[in-house]
Amino acid sequence: MKVRTLFTAFAALFGAAAAHAANPVVVLETNKGDIKIELFEDKSPITVKNFLQYVDDKHYDGLVFHRVISNFMIQGGGYDVDLKERKTRAPIKNESGNGVPNKRGYIAMARTNDLDSATSQFYINVVDNPNLDKGQYCAFGRVIDGMDVVDRIKSVPTGPRGHFESDVPKEDVVIKKARRADK
Repeated sequence: MKVRTLFTAFAALFGAAAAHAANPVVVLETNKGDIKIELFEDKSPITVKNFLQYVDDKHYDGLVFHRVISNFMIQGGGYDVDLKERKTRAPIKNESGNGVPNKRGYIAMARTNDLDSATSQFYINVVDNPNLDKGQYCAFGRVIDGMDVVDRIKSVPTGPRGHFESDVPKEDVVIKKARRADK
């Protein structure tokens, strides 16, 4: 009986690890280093599908982190180095309230004041931001490698630039390429 219990415990452990390993992983290759992000497809299927479509379409390639607030988050996915906005697909339904927190190292969708307005822009939390939970901003994954890169990005000097009044890196932080880790 003990062997069966031990076997069941191992099966549960390895089953959970296998399910965990099945989550899609995206690598953002930036001029500051690589950021590897695990996406929680089971918690945010619409958001993950949307994000992966932008990755597969190479939408993020050549875009910048255009908003950097060192005690809050780094945001990208919408503007090129000239701060021209790249065309997006239609907005998606907000899947906040999915149990995934806006904690340090977690990725979430940026949006306007309209709850269901997220398209391609995302942010990575550089501190815990519980005020963004409670049905507001959909976190859908987490950085599994490259938080040192995120921390380098959050430390770049910022100021006004283009049509933005503040928080734009003075030196471009470019997403050279976004790709699925298995490709």
